[in-house]
Amino acid sequence: MGKKVAIIGAGVSGLASIRSCLEEGLEPTCFEKSNDIGGLWKFSDDAEEGRASIYKSVFTNSSKEMMCFPDFPYPDDFPNFMHNSKIQEYIIAFAKEKNLLKYIQFKTFVSSVNKRPDFAMTGQWDITTERDGQKESTVFDAVMVCSGHHVYPNIPQESFPGLEHFKGKCFHSRDYKEPGVFKGKRVLVVGLGNSGCDIATELSHTAEQVIISSRSGSWVMSRVWDNGYPWDMVLVTRFRTFFKNNLPRAISDWLYMKEKNARFKHENYGLMPLNGALRKEPVFNDDLPARILCGTVSIKPNVREFTETSAIFEDGTIFEGIDCVIFATGYSYSYPFLDESIIKSRNNEIVLFKGVFPPLLEKSTMAVIGFVQSLGAAIPTADLQARWAAQVVKGTCTLPSREDMMNDINEKMDQKLKWFGKSDTICTDYVEYMDELASFIGAKPSIPWLFLTDPKLAIEVYFGPCSPYQFRLVGPGKWPGARNAILTQWDRSLKPMQTRVVRSLQKPCFFFHWLKLFAIPILLIAVFLVLT
Repeated sequence: MGKKVAIIGAGVSGLASIRSCLEEGLEPTCFEKSNDIGGLWKFSDDAEEGRASIYKSVFTNSSKEMMCFPDFPYPDDFPNFMHNSKIQEYIIAFAKEKNLLKYIQFKTFVSSVNKRPDFAMTGQWDITTERDGQKESTVFDAVMVCSGHHVYPNIPQESFPGLEHFKGKCFHSRDYKEPGVFKGKRVLVVGLGNSGCDIATELSHTAEQVIISSRSGSWVMSRVWDNGYPWDMVLVTRFRTFFKNNLPRAISDWLYMKEKNARFKHENYGLMPLNGALRKEPVFNDDLPARILCGTVSIKPNVREFTETSAIFEDGTIFEGIDCVIFATGYSYSYPFLDESIIKSRNNEIVLFKGVFPPLLEKSTMAVIGFVQSLGAAIPTADLQARWAAQVVKGTCTLPSREDMMNDINEKMDQKLKWFGKSDTICTDYVEYMDELASFIGAKPSIPWLFLTDPKLAIEVYFGPCSPYQFRLVGPGKWPGARNAILTQWDRSLKPMQTRVVRSLQKPCFFFHWLKLFAIPILLIAVFLVLT
């Protein structure tokens, strides 16, 4: 074995990191605070301190073909959008298939990660862990931080005057588990993100009244997209990414807003974002518009202040007799085991090269895996990050100079301000980001070469879904089954719905769709030129 690598957390990022280390001949040791793998996807009846927590009814927002490990497709009969228990089943199957469990030390808490005195020369770290009341310190050559960013709840109490006087129940969405205890209650949900909307729509079936308070609005998307196909298999493609990124900004913004408003007019539902052109993460909820139409959920602006029993909104309206306030206000990014100056190097913001490497370290022996957020799935993103990090630790891949990394970070911050409205956001464009990481390790597929050598595959890769298998087609970690997985991804997507077969499967053909789309203006131009 090669260098010793400490991996903190055994969620999907941790498992991807263990496997990537093994692929590169490194020696991984994973420390997991709980007694099981899965991280965020491991449901527990109680929210545990220092661990991510989900509610019982959580389903995925990404479809199965877009959120798998790139060389480990989901079983054919798994639904496209899965309950958290199905994801956990898949994660366990992956860990067993890749023989990863023996590298994990369960019920082991990482209390500190510190540079060794000779770090500038060796890049080594002192890792202090606690298990059964016993502390132990071990030296590692590198650290991969995989503890996630849905752990420490953010309740901005200073933004809500009078909250300290409110006499009803008040808690963060991470503590919500199921709707039964809210029967007949009047509930205010603060925040219009995925969790807030999920909780509100679920509670609307049992509670007396549910109101969502939103500061800035949000686009609400359905998992079911054009012609009934999963949204991400239609929207997350290389061609669409190239198309939208090369249009004039005004046209791109217009198309973006038109697409988001296609299902229903957000203005009529009180959901319209203050700046609809910003590419902030949309909400995925198939039920919210219907619940608003039925009057069981209402949307209100931001809360101006609380009283003992009510909330006064910024438009002057009041929600009286509130039994419970649920804050779905996101999470704070924190790594309590780590000296924050390592990753927070400017204005108390987390600054990472490509969302992975702290740029100011003397040696590139620390990586943060799974921190980036995009309009794409977390599992393939973490897998590619871990593969890159493992190669950097091994020494087969080198990072740019500190100056070049900081210049890249500054440039990306300017782009994020333009596209997402915030320079410090962890959001990024999925396809572009994945291609960037893949190019570092030689795993980015060459589209021109594919069109020359394998046109059938090239059409699916470029015009079809940018599925995880694409990043195991070539380079280190190449998977022999990648080509077939890409060509059969629609079969696996449609298979679980064939419980009553009516006719042959109707697969989309995006290449001909775009061909027809471009043929119309070309034909009109040709007719105009002939007539003139």
